[in-house]
Amino acid sequence: MLELSQPSKQELSDRISKLYAAVKNQDGSWDFVFITDKVNQYYFTGTMQDGVFVLRSDGEYFYFVRRSFGRAKIESPFNNNIYPMASYRDIANIASKNGANIQKIYIETEIMTYAALERAGKYFDIKNIASIDKIVQKIRAVKSPYELACMEESGRQHKILLEDTVLSLLREGMNEAELTGKIYEKMITLGYHGVTRFSGTQTEMIIGQAGFGGNSAYPTNFDGPGGMRGMCPAVPIIGDRDRLLKKGDLVFIDIGYGYNGYHSDRTQVYMFGANPTDEAVKYHAKCRQIQKETAELLKPGNIPSEIYNTVISKLDGDFLSGFMGIGEERVKFLGHGVGLYIDEYPVIANKFDEPLCENMTIAVEPKCSVAGVGTVGVEDTYIVTKNGGRCITGGEKDIIVV
Repeated sequence: MLELSQPSKQELSDRISKLYAAVKNQDGSWDFVFITDKVNQYYFTGTMQDGVFVLRSDGEYFYFVRRSFGRAKIESPFNNNIYPMASYRDIANIASKNGANIQKIYIETEIMTYAALERAGKYFDIKNIASIDKIVQKIRAVKSPYELACMEESGRQHKILLEDTVLSLLREGMNEAELTGKIYEKMITLGYHGVTRFSGTQTEMIIGQAGFGGNSAYPTNFDGPGGMRGMCPAVPIIGDRDRLLKKGDLVFIDIGYGYNGYHSDRTQVYMFGANPTDEAVKYHAKCRQIQKETAELLKPGNIPSEIYNTVISKLDGDFLSGFMGIGEERVKFLGHGVGLYIDEYPVIANKFDEPLCENMTIAVEPKCSVAGVGTVGVEDTYIVTKNGGRCITGGEKDIIVV
């Protein structure tokens, strides 16, 4: 297994410089950026604590940590910029000499709670706030050589898991939850970092989706084309204990993988103890064709919304009725960025009109529900290059018969 160290001080400094330049370019009158999202704190400091990363309009930066200050000092190379924090008073005392005269504070409006904003408001004038979310998303979308190395190692292990390891785990009579547990054990052995993170709802999952037959088309509470019944309505993840694997079942596995914080995303479909139906083979092949066409368009300068509409405009008939979900459950994208979160900027969908950049990383996932069978289709992670998307998960596979 490839061993990669944590990001260097220079890499972290470059990220902070990009953040500073982006805010300054957008706005000439601001005072602070407050970063409270833990993953974003890791991105800029190299450690993930309960704290606030603060960037000041003169370019100075500070990391205020509630817990663990000691761990932050060990893990981050910015020792001289890390301070213990009991409340926002500490930020005001150290980072600001004129907290009452603040012009503007940028915050993660998708993340920072109203209660946290109220606490900050005791020491800062927060009447004028703005969102830093899109700025950070766009900075993080273009990956450095270090980040790409982490993701390629994740993709390498991901390929081994889904093309080799899973084949030995499938056993008649096992339930979905049991399969999920066995997969997780193998992932940890391979080098998985232990959790799959989603940005939109700050969700952390063990791995992702594993479903037999029709359960792979069961409605989910997250925006994805595959399905999962889960343990129960209170825990709609992991797998259904009551759904046992039998011969002739389609097995749908859509899981994130991660190494050193960075993810890859891939889906593999299997048929257990029988050959897939003609319809399943046909629809799966169509999904592979769509994936190939989409991946070829992942070039710098191409527009995500145009890629989406170019591909979608060619689809019709029965295939389209089950493509990317059924009825109101259908999702309206073909792919999404991947990185420290499994779902990042950009998205291959309408309204994403800014051109792709080299070294963005995108998962392409065309899938289709087949009545009476389940969900077929593919998903792989690609790096945007001048020659089109370069696959790092080794996929683009047909249905594997076990």
